[in-house]
Amino acid sequence: MNKNRKEHLKNVKRIVVKVGTSTLTHSTGLLNLNRIENLVRQLSDVHNRGIEVILVSSGAIGAGIGKLGLKEKPKTIPQKQAAAAVGQGILLHMYEKLFSEYGKIAAQILLTREDISDRTRFLNATNTFYALLEQGVIPIVNENDAIVVDEIKFGDNDTLSAMVASLVNADLLVLLTDIDGLYDSNPKTNPDAKFIHYVDNITDEIVGAAGDTGSSLGTGGMITKINAGKIATSSGSSMIIVNGDAPNVLNDILDGKEIGTFFKATAHPLQAKKHWMAFGTKPSGNITIDNGAEKALIENHKSLLPKGIVSISGTFSEGEVISILNTKNEEIGHGIINYNSSDINTIKGLDSSEIEEKLGYKNYDVVIHANNLVTLK
Repeated sequence: MNKNRKEHLKNVKRIVVKVGTSTLTHSTGLLNLNRIENLVRQLSDVHNRGIEVILVSSGAIGAGIGKLGLKEKPKTIPQKQAAAAVGQGILLHMYEKLFSEYGKIAAQILLTREDISDRTRFLNATNTFYALLEQGVIPIVNENDAIVVDEIKFGDNDTLSAMVASLVNADLLVLLTDIDGLYDSNPKTNPDAKFIHYVDNITDEIVGAAGDTGSSLGTGGMITKINAGKIATSSGSSMIIVNGDAPNVLNDILDGKEIGTFFKATAHPLQAKKHWMAFGTKPSGNITIDNGAEKALIENHKSLLPKGIVSISGTFSEGEVISILNTKNEEIGHGIINYNSSDINTIKGLDSSEIEEKLGYKNYDVVIHANNLVTLK
C-alpha cells in the first residue's frame, strides 16, 4: 500500500488543497487563527519545494457569521449571501496578510458552476489559473457565495475543489477536513468501524461506506468527498482525505507518510473535453434511448442515431450538453447535441436517411457524435 502511495506522490508538481469551514473556524463561527496560520505556513513551505499550490477555501460564510454576531448558520440564501459578502473580505485579508509574511503572493478567484459549465468561461478560467501559476502566485478559490443561487451552486467546496483540480490538471487534490479519512462505516456511530487507507477504484461499496457525516458549519459530508474523488481521479488527479488538524500534514503527505485515505488517479483519465461534459456541465435536457442504442454507446463507443431515441424532455438548442437516459431512467451519459429539442422530437425513432425529408434539412447523420459523447457507466 505504502509503496503504491509513494510511487504516485513522488512526482507531484501541482497540488490543490481544499480546507473546509469546520477546519477553519471554531464552533462559534469565528475564525480559528491558529489553524489558518498553520495552513498558510504549510502551503508556503510546499510552494518552496517547487510545487505549484492552489487553495480552495471555505469559511466566507463562517467568517461573516462571526463578524455579524449571529448565533447560528443562516438558513436562507439571502442571509447566507449577506454573511458571505461580509466574510469573504475578512477571510482574504487574513490570507493575504499571512502569505505576505512568507513572501508569497495570493490571488482571489471566485467561481460559480456557470463559470465551469459554460465552455468559453471554463477555458478562460483555465487560462487565468495558468497565468497566475506561471507568476508564482497562490490562487485562493471559493464559490461566489455572495451572488450564487441554488440553480448555479456547487453546493460544497469538495465538488468545487475537484473541478479546480481537473481545470488545472493537478497531480494531487488534498481535502483537509475534521476527520481522519474514510472508514467502512460511520466511526461516530460504530466503534468497530475500520479505516480505509487506500482506494484503488471508487466502487459502490466505497460509496456505501461514505454514509453522510458533516458538521454544523460545513455543507459537505463524506459522500460529497467521494463524489469529488470520482471527478478528480477520472481527470488524472489522485486525492487524499485527511485530518487538517495535524501540524505538518501537507509535507507528511508529500513525503509519502500513510495518513488519511488515498484515492488513486485512474490510469486512463478522461480527455479534458469529455471530463468537462461528464462533470462540469449542467445538462439542458434529457434524451431517453432504447436498449440497442445503450449497448451501441457503452460497449461499442458508437454515435447516437435518431433511430435509438425513445423520448425527450426539456427544451434545448443545438450545441448544448444533454443527459442520456436508458429505459430504466438511469443516466448513462452526457453529450453535445446536433439538433434542437423540437427537431429531435420530430426525427426520434427514424433512420438517418429520413432526417432531411422530415426536417427539410440535414446537417448531421447522427444526433450526438461519439467524439462529443461521454458515458457514465
